Amino acid sequence: MKLSTPRWWYERHGRHGRVARILLKPVSWIWTAATARRIARATPVDVGIPVISIGNLTVGGSGKTPVAREVLRLLRSAGIEAQALSRGYGGRLDGPVRVDPVVHTAADVGDEPLMLSAGAPVWIARDRVAGARAAVSEGARALVLDDAHQNPSLHKTLSLIVVDGETREGEWPFGDGSVFPSGPMREPMAAGLARADAVVVLLPADAPPADPELLATFGTLPTFIARLEPAQAPPSGPLVGFAGIAKPWKVERALKAARADLSDFVPFPDHAAYRPGDLAFLADRAAVFDAGLITTEKDWVRLPPDWRTRVTSWPVAARFEDEAGLRTLLAHSSR
Repeated sequence: MKLSTPRWWYERHGRHGRVARILLKPVSWIWTAATARRIARATPVDVGIPVISIGNLTVGGSGKTPVAREVLRLLRSAGIEAQALSRGYGGRLDGPVRVDPVVHTAADVGDEPLMLSAGAPVWIARDRVAGARAAVSEGARALVLDDAHQNPSLHKTLSLIVVDGETREGEWPFGDGSVFPSGPMREPMAAGLARADAVVVLLPADAPPADPELLATFGTLPTFIARLEPAQAPPSGPLVGFAGIAKPWKVERALKAARADLSDFVPFPDHAAYRPGDLAFLADRAAVFDAGLITTEKDWVRLPPDWRTRVTSWPVAARFEDEAGLRTLLAHSSR
């Protein structure tokens, strides 16, 4: 059973989750030690081509996949045969296998690889080294790894950390800095930043500039600001939104900011598989408000095919404020 992301993870001073944090601390210490030991003992494999990692320091919800898609676009527009490699979280196939959006479903390869496959060749593999070698054998000249900062199996030419820069009063992207499960961190911040080459701070399209205090967290690391921009306006008329991502409340905020006539919003756990009961509930909510249904691109690819005609997909794209600077960094790392 999938669990929803605790909102108290992102409370900087931990008012509501104080007891849970205390009870879960011992498990966090075990998680931290195991992660550090796994990374320290690894011998990364060099597969002979540039490998660009798109990762984060927290458990889900930072916007890695839109950033990975934009990095792929920029590399391919520069004439580099860049391909993506993912673990294929949520899919049943072990790989290595190249994602075919005509043949594969999210249940086969995961929702994020299916999304990325619309713009570039994508491979999924539980064994990242085997997946990388398969991609190289099929002509890849650069690899973009989706969600691999804590996976040490491949030698990385460039490691980008994606940070959710949207902060509200009482919220902080890293909570109080606690490591999973007592907080959202995958590892202590200092350890994660020490292996990073640059940071991408992702903001909503209409958000104010990034919090200076947040930017100061990254010290001297190069930091790029990207905006999540809707690819299209929401349709007119009443809408019932839903999302099964790590932070579904961000989708609700974004739809309202885009002036959607949102009658209701239904959150689901991250990577939720939409069961008949879930779909019946959504259909009922839409009928109550005489509304259409709208969701994220990531959720839309997980819907049964017959439901995709009944739900509007609302895609977003990461656009960098300093695209030229990012292109230069990618070109230097792709030689």
